[in-house]
Amino acid sequence: MDDLWSIAVVLLQVWFSVMIGFIMIPAMFGLSLGVTSVYIQILVKILEVTVRKLDEKGGSMEQEMGELRRYRTQSISRGEFALSDSFYFYIKGLESIVDDQVTQRFSSEELVSWNLLTRTNHNFHYISLRLTVIWGLGVIIRYCVLFPLRITLAIIGLTWLVIGTTLVGFLPNKRLKNWLSELVHLMCYRICARGLSATIQYHNKENKPQKGGICVANHTSPIDIVILANDGCYAMVGQSHGGLMGVIQRSMVRSCPHVWFERSEMRDRNAVTSRLRAHVAAKTNLPILIFPEGTCINNTSVMMFKKGSFEIGGTIYPVAIKYDPRFGDAFWNSAKYNMVNYLLRMMTSWAIVVNVWYLPPMTRRVGEDAAQFANRVKSAIAHQGGLLDMAWDGSLKRAKVKEEFKEQQQKMYSSMVMGKKGRNSQEPHTESTRRQ
Repeated sequence: MDDLWSIAVVLLQVWFSVMIGFIMIPAMFGLSLGVTSVYIQILVKILEVTVRKLDEKGGSMEQEMGELRRYRTQSISRGEFALSDSFYFYIKGLESIVDDQVTQRFSSEELVSWNLLTRTNHNFHYISLRLTVIWGLGVIIRYCVLFPLRITLAIIGLTWLVIGTTLVGFLPNKRLKNWLSELVHLMCYRICARGLSATIQYHNKENKPQKGGICVANHTSPIDIVILANDGCYAMVGQSHGGLMGVIQRSMVRSCPHVWFERSEMRDRNAVTSRLRAHVAAKTNLPILIFPEGTCINNTSVMMFKKGSFEIGGTIYPVAIKYDPRFGDAFWNSAKYNMVNYLLRMMTSWAIVVNVWYLPPMTRRVGEDAAQFANRVKSAIAHQGGLLDMAWDGSLKRAKVKEEFKEQQQKMYSSMVMGKKGRNSQEPHTESTRRQ
């Protein structure tokens, strides 16, 4: 028994030595030994060899109606109406309602091929023994090797972030406090990024957000913050959370003027606007990081930007973020998974591969209102990231249809009906007037 404990202690020592020496210390100083890059290249080769196109369902109207008619008697001729034909139109109508442009943006991005992750193979059917063996080996590697390493790094990074920002918050010297706060944030975010096996490519660094400005980006996941903060520090603005995320938010705000608010409180939003204006007015403050969509979208589209961020004034620094879904689904469906659940899914994926583009700074034009400015910035981000530019409001993810929208449709229909009746009732009077 003593020998087993000795072996276990030695293995733990080797584990932490390798992790600290080859991962944590290089990550803290923004260095890379190239291991992750080699790992990603190997993954690409494996996926290219093993991936097969999924069979797509569906066909022409005639084929699908034929499926519905096949249980009928053979006496039905080609040109004859069958009651079962109506079900085709029912099905298409329901599909259009369920899979509308808005709803499909709040579910995981559909892949054209299987990436050897269990949770993305809903339409996968058995192909070959070789592919099954590779999938099994992948499960062992992801859950028995990568997952323990990643969760250890994540725990260390988050613990260091909470403790470090809390301690820095007690410092009275503002200049030293700001410097140490930026250092702690940067190191912790880099460790957490290694905990996700994140491979990040930053483009056009000459356009990086500057102090006193506002950085706006499309929003896919809470780890968007980790991705962007690996290359610079930001003052965060966002919704207050509970649980683990709430603990992290409360510790961060002690050392840096982050702004957290409740989504449902309008008074709080007004207070946020005032604080943001004051923050931007001081050109020595860190750039504010805002996700104007207000909710996570599945990285296929950019939805409506709330205009509040563009009424503050100052320079806007747009940033486009695009994840590669082949290695893992970065989208957070907050209605389905809590934060801990989501992070566990990320840590059991192959990796997080993402491109970040810094766009040229933009300012509000003469005669341009905040909504027009927001749409112009949104279009620039969508174009650069290869995302679909949509005008829909992302808050439809949670909110019910507003009563005024229903009333508007009712008024339109009422006007149409009443107007038609009015014209009919006036016609005899007009005719009698003509006769007179």
